[in-house]
Amino acid sequence: MAEMASTSAPRTAAKMKDAAATLSGDNQTLLADIRKAMVKMKEVGVSLEKQNKTQMVKELETEFIELLKAYEECANISTAIDSVGNSYRPGEQPTDFKKLIDNEMAKTKRRSLSPQFNQLLRQFKEAIWNVHNSGQPMPGEEQEDIVMTSTQSTLLNNTCPLSGKPVTELSEPVRSMDCKHIYEKSVILQYIRSKHGQPKCPMAACPKIIIADRVVCDALLHIEIQESRAMNQRASKPDVIEDFTMDSESEGSS
Repeated sequence: MAEMASTSAPRTAAKMKDAAATLSGDNQTLLADIRKAMVKMKEVGVSLEKQNKTQMVKELETEFIELLKAYEECANISTAIDSVGNSYRPGEQPTDFKKLIDNEMAKTKRRSLSPQFNQLLRQFKEAIWNVHNSGQPMPGEEQEDIVMTSTQSTLLNNTCPLSGKPVTELSEPVRSMDCKHIYEKSVILQYIRSKHGQPKCPMAACPKIIIADRVVCDALLHIEIQESRAMNQRASKPDVIEDFTMDSESEGSS
């Protein structure tokens, strides 16, 4: 019996890891849909601001913040599920998965992804502000803050550490599920094959181990890359209001 338990434990852990990866992947699709909704809300807000419908813009901003909170909660759940799937080891007693998920959620919230979400809210406000005040700093900001905040991306790295290409120009971008760094698919897979054993992420100072089956192109990555492209375009042409939803939808259907 002991031998049977010892051989079945790894299989159980592997199944749990696969199930967690599937759930986390589904959650990434939901996150991508929420981001698309945010883009649409930003476009509606710009349209309302052009019509000087100030009250409606304020109400839309309130709804945007609520959607942002849901996005943060969804992102935390995704991280918690993935973490439980990677660390789960079956024991003699039945596993309380709810407790495991709750514990990981608490850890995730302590690590807080707030800077990214604050940035998304700032981008919404900036799009509205630029309708009548393009090139001027928003209240409470300095002139030099404009370039920095207008071109900030939610992507963790803007250049592939191996190919040197900008992430927005990668032909097959993929992201590590563990450290969230982004690479060209063929280059990172070749890097992993060449480093027999457990290669570390090639990004400077990143201690995470890179595993081939955990380097993927999740649904959210395409959305974030399109957002980054749009911000680059807006930085070069300040009067352009980004519209990349059709591009991202066509990518998803291809």
